[in-house]
Amino acid sequence: MAKKSQATWGGRFSSGPAALMQQFSESVSFDKRLAPFDIAGSKAHSAMLAHVGLITPKERDAIHAGLDSILKEIEAGKFPWSIQLEDVHMNIEQALTARVPAAAKLHTARSRNDQVATDMRLWFKWACAEVQTRIRNAQLALLTLTQRETGVLIPGYTHLQRAQPVYLAHHLFAWMEMLDRDHARFLAVAKHANWCPLGAGAIAGTTLPIDREFTATQLGFVDEKGRPRVTQNSMDTVADRDLFLEFAAAGALFGVHVSRIAEDLILWSSAEFKFIELPDAFCTGSSLMPQKKNPDSCELLRGKSGRLVGNLSALLTMVKGLPLTYNRDLQEDKPPVFDTFDTVAVSAEVLAGTLAGLTVNPARCAAAVADPALLATDLADYLVERGVPFREAHHAVGAVVKLAEVQGKPLNQLATADVKKCHAAYADDWATVFDLKRAMAKRRGTGMPGPAQVKKQIARWTKTLAA
Repeated sequence: MAKKSQATWGGRFSSGPAALMQQFSESVSFDKRLAPFDIAGSKAHSAMLAHVGLITPKERDAIHAGLDSILKEIEAGKFPWSIQLEDVHMNIEQALTARVPAAAKLHTARSRNDQVATDMRLWFKWACAEVQTRIRNAQLALLTLTQRETGVLIPGYTHLQRAQPVYLAHHLFAWMEMLDRDHARFLAVAKHANWCPLGAGAIAGTTLPIDREFTATQLGFVDEKGRPRVTQNSMDTVADRDLFLEFAAAGALFGVHVSRIAEDLILWSSAEFKFIELPDAFCTGSSLMPQKKNPDSCELLRGKSGRLVGNLSALLTMVKGLPLTYNRDLQEDKPPVFDTFDTVAVSAEVLAGTLAGLTVNPARCAAAVADPALLATDLADYLVERGVPFREAHHAVGAVVKLAEVQGKPLNQLATADVKKCHAAYADDWATVFDLKRAMAKRRGTGMPGPAQVKKQIARWTKTLAA
């Protein structure tokens, strides 16, 4: 049975929504987390209304005092949320109006459309800062691990086959670059969020003499020089969901990066590799097999990426065909971004904890990187330095590799006489190529895995993360 219409929007309705419709349409169950931002927006809005003379200073102060008391109740877990009041905005406004009569004027020159847009932009700025801090903490754990294991060499892989030797630190710094791009993406989202929507109204602003720039300054929507930043089109302001998509996209990319990191860690911790030992605190055992140590933190990090990609997909699907401006579909924009924030935040913390607790097995790493085949490309370079075109050198080394396979010997243990038969450019010193120290020292160029470059990157990241 339909109930009495709500005072907030029901003036033209003879009855209120059915109980099922209330349950179906409420958003307070998830948007109540916006309460601190909603209250901040209401305080700035009421301050602006007083500034332009639409309410008195006394009314403004009473509204602010009432909002402060409500925020304290919310933070203490004592505020009674009601789905009958639909959302965070109406819950707070109804509670405030019951305590402060002047609060009936608070919604002057404001719609829930520009109100929620403001709440979310404030939330995005906060959420991005929180995520950036957690990503930095993961990077710091990575840097500490790198500094501790600077001398360890491992095989680098392509197609999951041993390719060329790299310092473990170089591999770890590849992860560092990935995480740093994630950090930069969330910073970009925060910058894009830094425009104030208040004053756009439901779609076309207001005829009342408001001061949008005043409100923007009150809420910190300002540029580096302190100048207010205000959205420039009222229709776009209430319809735009680019920030939601950008935040979810940054989260999805972070998830994909962490999934790839986790996969490396899973492989490296397996008995077949055993390059590392994952910390017990981030692993579990088997309910049946007592010997098992399962890399659960890494597997869950890998699995969470699908959730993050799904959140982006849901948002893209939701907005792709919507006409301007606001449509109720857009109420579904918040659960995916809230879930993305929660998932990214905890994933970054788990990644940091896993990295901080893992140990490296230098003996297993050394055994794996001792394979002379990892330096086959260096042997081609040896021929190039003797004037052989690379394509020809490539075939000449391939012939040596084939010879080693036929004779069942490592590359560096072939007879020099046999090697010389593969190409005339091979000299008596051909086997000097198979010296890891020499091979790594020759990788001096920017971005390469040589010891000088690793040292340079450690210094670079130490400086970057200290800032």
